[in-house]
Amino acid sequence: MNEYEIRAGGYAAVITPRGAALRELLHRGRDLIVPSPAGGPVPDYRGIIAAPWPNRIADGTYSFDGEMHRLPINEPERKTSLHGLAFALDWTLNEQDGGSLTLVCTVGPAAGYPFELELQAQYVLDGNGLHFSVTASNVGGATAPYGVCPHPYLVAGPAPLDDWILEIPAGAFLEVTPDRLLPKEIRAVEGHKFDFRAARAIGAIEIDHAFTDIAFDGDGQARVLVRDPGGTGVGLAWDRKCRWLQIHTADKQPPAPNRLGLAVEPMTCPPDAFNSDQDLVELKPGTSHQASWRIFAA
Repeated sequence: MNEYEIRAGGYAAVITPRGAALRELLHRGRDLIVPSPAGGPVPDYRGIIAAPWPNRIADGTYSFDGEMHRLPINEPERKTSLHGLAFALDWTLNEQDGGSLTLVCTVGPAAGYPFELELQAQYVLDGNGLHFSVTASNVGGATAPYGVCPHPYLVAGPAPLDDWILEIPAGAFLEVTPDRLLPKEIRAVEGHKFDFRAARAIGAIEIDHAFTDIAFDGDGQARVLVRDPGGTGVGLAWDRKCRWLQIHTADKQPPAPNRLGLAVEPMTCPPDAFNSDQDLVELKPGTSHQASWRIFAA
């Protein structure tokens, strides 16, 4: 399968058609994300676009507009439908030049998702990093539930993840069930081990949680920064379209490689939003929604 490389401003990126996944991102030869092997399946959803929902839907079932829907279960150990439908599709090249790329795909109608969306993923490199966005257009005849997020695993530098210095501009997190990681309640980070509003080392803390109460600056931007004690770093910025942020320390049981990178996923809605309706986008026929992000060397 072909893949696509773009370069500009000291950055280089490789994007694959499967899932429009960001397979590799480098700044002056340094990895900013955990890369995926060329030519094979995407491990751990690295770099994929999660749409038309991010994170999990409990039991793969939800009600929308008075009708019940049942999605395929693709996380059987937790009995959930994980990360949408677009990651499994081969996206089509729409346009490309030296520093930018656009891929498109059609999602649905599908089992449990009887709606039809056209998705466009655009990747643009310049001296300020990788700017990327996803635009969803409802080309069907019914209003569609929708959410989206990217899924990169950031790499601060050569030191172990435990030593990286992390800053998360979030005042609250979503407590989840320990077995299925499904939402329980929103809790303040004040006094909790998940309080990274002031930059500090990650240490041995394990995180696979959504954060909210995001602090946006005067330009409407928020940023997660993660730095290696050796001086290198990486950041991910986003705007108010994403009021939720999933952070995952990529914990694995041996012999799988453990804590290779930090998953940073700005989301338009929280986990299981198809059931809670919280911040769920209801995309009417003929309308579009766009969310955008930026990864940069820090």
